[in-house]
Parts: sequence; structure tokens; C-alpha cells
Amino acid sequence: MPISFSLQRLWATLGPGLLYAGAAVGVSHLVMSTKAGAKYEFLLLLLIPLIHLIKYPFYKFGPYYTALTGRNILHGYYALGKWALALYMAMTLLSMCLIQAAVTLVTSSIAVTLFGVHLPAEYMPHIPAILLLIGAGIILYIGQYSLLSKMMKGVIIILAITTLASLALVWFEGTVPINKVAPNFSWLNVTDLLFLAAFLGWMPAPMDVSVWHSVWAEEANHETHQQADVQKTMLDFNIGFFGTAILAMVFLSLGALVMFGNGAEPSNNGAVFAGQIIQLYTEVLGDCAYPLIGIVALATMFSTALTCLDAYPRTLEKSYFIWKQQGQMPSIQNEQENKQKATRLYRLLLVLAVIGTIAVLFVIKNLSGAMGYIVMVATIVSFVSAPVLAYINFKVMQGTTIPTNHKPRLLLTLWSWIGIIIMSLFSLAYIILLIKF
Repeated sequence: MPISFSLQRLWATLGPGLLYAGAAVGVSHLVMSTKAGAKYEFLLLLLIPLIHLIKYPFYKFGPYYTALTGRNILHGYYALGKWALALYMAMTLLSMCLIQAAVTLVTSSIAVTLFGVHLPAEYMPHIPAILLLIGAGIILYIGQYSLLSKMMKGVIIILAITTLASLALVWFEGTVPINKVAPNFSWLNVTDLLFLAAFLGWMPAPMDVSVWHSVWAEEANHETHQQADVQKTMLDFNIGFFGTAILAMVFLSLGALVMFGNGAEPSNNGAVFAGQIIQLYTEVLGDCAYPLIGIVALATMFSTALTCLDAYPRTLEKSYFIWKQQGQMPSIQNEQENKQKATRLYRLLLVLAVIGTIAVLFVIKNLSGAMGYIVMVATIVSFVSAPVLAYINFKVMQGTTIPTNHKPRLLLTLWSWIGIIIMSLFSLAYIILLIKF
């Protein structure tokens, strides 16, 4: 009985942390982590927990701010200066449709492969992606945060169970290819360096997700009509954050065990690579594994597509009202009216995000090489914004909206500065490598 009660309380506690996991466990895990194992076996495995530890403070600051103040961290951005909120809004607008298009394409490609959908070539790949995008948009338009939170609990649980089951099957029953070559990574090889920078830069997720987590935590408070305490919020965050680190290591291990040394060259196209993963797992484990690995891949990418589609409009809606109200909380008399206005604006921005993403998908379809440029632009924006948003998050926690006894102490301050410097160096190195080579 006590165990059952504890599990029920834990299940009730989980919410925004699983939404964070849904946003984080996407391309960085299914594509980048698996490809890291496929290309370098286990050489990069320990870098996953290391990069999570380096970035830990900045992802923690988002929900921690909400637990302390009851408001999302964008209020702290505004209190720091209008420039901080304006910069976040600009970065969001610049990357929103590009990243949404990329993750939707990968998700739809997996769904088409898994369900054996056959369409004429002129309808591929944009029509399945558009249908999936519209479906996700309808879910969010009708259900908003409440339905999203409930759906993601199920999706993430399915994802975790099937991913671990896949690793167990490969480890104990799979006919693992014999690796005749040693894993090789060269600091003089530009391809290796670019992959390493991208692998660590995207892990565990773009820094925007720290803001999304804070906004989702605020929405969870509105749903329950009470402010979650710091202990509950941090438990939810830690489960999501370290759970994604474990899943990244599992995906890398799967890539190493199934793909390394088998002679197959991992595709640079994320959608194509996802298909390679499903095919190779089936070859190693047999046809019975096809549905299992297909569900893993689809759950991974659908969770990202859905959470991203919610987060971009939601954070822009929050930013707009914070700016309009000059950082002040609305009066109780206007609370219901403001809530209705916020819902209308969220839905409008959601529709615009869907339309903008569809436009990007048509550009990808009709312009040769557009996908590569879109991914490059989105990657550069994410890489450049990561240390900037990390710095802003850190400064917010030192700002006037945080009680003195909850501001970062010496250890966390040093930890944060080390993380900001490392992320800045990674971003700079990635851009230099792109420009020179």
C-alpha cells in the first residue's frame, strides 16, 4: 500500500519535466546519439553525462524560477531589461518554423515507413508532413496544455519502455555485427570535429527548452490552482533531465551495437537515417522487432514535434503579454478576461506557426538543397543562442526578482560561468569550421 501510494504521488508530480523530456528526446537522441554510436562505437558515450552536467544549471533555472516566484522566467527576462525579452522573441521567431519543419519531416518519414504508406513521388515528403503537422495543431488548438500534458505522460512512458526493451533485445538476442575495425576519431578531421560540435551542441536540447519548461511549469500551476513547491518541481525536473541523459546513452549504445562495423554508411539526412535505423534493427533482431523499433522512433520524434509546436506559440504569447503589461501581474478583476485573450492569441500564433511551417515544407520540396540550408541556419541560431540564453538565465537568477537566500551560491556561480564559457567556445568553433570548410 505505501509503495502504491508513493507511485501515485510520483505520477501526479510528473508533468512539465516529461514535457521537457518530450522536447529534448528528439533529433539529438534518435539521430545524433544513434549516429555517434554508429560512427564511433562507444568513444563518445561518457561525453553525454558530461555535457548534461555542464549545462545542468541553465535548464534547472527555468522551472526553479517558477517554483520560487510562481511566474515563468520570461518575467525575469523583462526585469533584467527589455533587450533580453526582445532577444528571446527574435530568436524564437527566427528558428520556429525552420526547426518545426525539420522535426516534422523526420517524424512523418518514420510514420510513413512504419505504417507502410505508399504515395506518389510528387506527394513526398511534404504531404505526410503537412498532414501530421495539421493533426498536431488540432490537438493543441482544442486541448492546449491540459491535453498535451496528459498525452506526453503516455508517450514518454512508452518511449522509455520500448527503448530499454530494444537495448535488452539487441544485447541478449541480437546478432550483433562483428566489428573488424577500431573506432576512430581524429582531432585533425574536420568531419569528426563538426559532428562532435553538433552532437554536444544539440545535447540535450536547444537552450530555448529551459524557457519552455518554466512556461509549462506555470501552466501546470494554473491547471492545479496552486503553486508547486521547490522540492516537487525539482524532482519533476531531475527525472526529466537525467532521464533524457540515460536515454541518450541508450540510443548511442544501440547505434554502436547494431550499426558500427556493419559496413553501412549513416546518412546525413535525418529522415533517411531514421529509416536506416528501423531497417538495420529488423535485420539484427528479425521481423518481430520492426514494430518495436518503429514505435521507439515514432514516439521519439512525435513527442518533439508536438511539444515544439506548443512551446513556440506559447512562449511568444507569454512574451507579448509580459511586454504589454510591462512585467506586472494583471489585476484579479481582469484575470478571466486576460486568460481569454491569452487563449485567443495562443491559438492565433499556433495557426501562424502551422502555416509558416507548411510554407517552409514547400520550399524544401521545390528548392533543391533547401533542407541542408534550413538545418544549417537552425543549427547556427541554436548554437549562437545557447550561451546567450544560458547567460541570461544565470543573470535572471542573480536579479531583483529572486530572493537573496535563493540566488546562486559560489559553487553554482562557478559552475555556471564554466558552462557559459564552454558553450561559447563550442558555438565559436562550430561557426569557424563551417566558414572555413
